[in-house]
Amino acid sequence: MHIGLIGGIGPAATVVYYQRLTALMRERSKKLELTIVQASSDELVANNLADDRAAQAQIYAELIGRLQAAGADCAAITSLGGHFCYAETEMISPLPLISGVTPLDAYFAAQGLKTVGLLGTEVVMRTRLYGQLQTTQALAPAENMDRVARSYLDMALRGTCTDEDRALFFEAGRLMIEDQGAEAIVLAGTDLGLAFDGHDPGYRVIDALDVHVALLADLATGDATLSQGTKGKER
Repeated sequence: MHIGLIGGIGPAATVVYYQRLTALMRERSKKLELTIVQASSDELVANNLADDRAAQAQIYAELIGRLQAAGADCAAITSLGGHFCYAETEMISPLPLISGVTPLDAYFAAQGLKTVGLLGTEVVMRTRLYGQLQTTQALAPAENMDRVARSYLDMALRGTCTDEDRALFFEAGRLMIEDQGAEAIVLAGTDLGLAFDGHDPGYRVIDALDVHVALLADLATGDATLSQGTKGKER
């Protein structure tokens, strides 16, 4: 299956999606058919902050139309924060849209996790992954959530992580583990690898990006069907 990615939101996450997807396909000795289109992180941030779902969905739909013209069979948004208008986009998307949220619930259940803490954008944390987790309880930082959200957004737009950013994220995760009862911390922002990759915060971390990429690899190799990655019916 030909995979289409909406990239650019932010650029660092796009690079990681590409790296990890190609690595998985190489491990499986399979050829990858992939097309990436470039979205604007500035437009996404503005529409996200304004909760203008219709405007961002229209932008996505136009980009997905380009992916369709390039031969893609499905599309994915390389940003969990960018999923804030997923339902609106799915309604007008010319291709099946592969959710980065849908596969997480099943993954957490398979790992025996009942409670997880979230780090990511303000919307992702406040809505507990858009309220889409059915079998897993999701927690947001009880302290400094606004500061975590601002630092995450700044980091994503810069494409680099400062020591101060890293310390803030690590501490927010630690407090959710020790004070709020989270069994693991979910990197629910696709740029958080900038802070966590190659570093041990002292608690279990699950990168939501890896779960999404694994599903995309399964789709690319024919080991999964479109209905496993979409919230709606398979087209």
